[in-house]
Amino acid sequence: MSGRRRLDWLGLTPEPERELPTAVAALRASSHGASAGPPPDDLTARERRRVERLILRGSRHGWLRYLAEVTDLVTGVAAGSRAGDRAAALLAGEVVLDHHRMLIGLPGPGYSRTAQDRTALERAVRTLRAPTTTGAVR
Repeated sequence: MSGRRRLDWLGLTPEPERELPTAVAALRASSHGASAGPPPDDLTARERRRVERLILRGSRHGWLRYLAEVTDLVTGVAAGSRAGDRAAALLAGEVVLDHHRMLIGLPGPGYSRTAQDRTALERAVRTLRAPTTTGAVR
């Protein structure tokens, strides 16, 4: 091995870095009993630092593991098995799904590794886009 780090996984759009921290912070906050809406600033800042750390010092494997964690949050809200802000879950789901679809253009196993997550996210995004029957936010 040449010792050089493969960074092609960073060549995707900036939406995950820009949009995920706030959405994920909202999902984490609502799963701990906070009301729907903007998450507390400290949670958003913590999530932003985590994403920045992954991008600047992480690896493809660590990044995909983080996105799998986000996928679990999104699919839990969509399935109703976890409390959460549906708008934040939809945004996070769309961003991660777009990311996973673009992996087809990059070398490496990322696209095949995310196949199950793509399927779960497609289903979750469809569910989250549909109007709720009660009108209440879960």
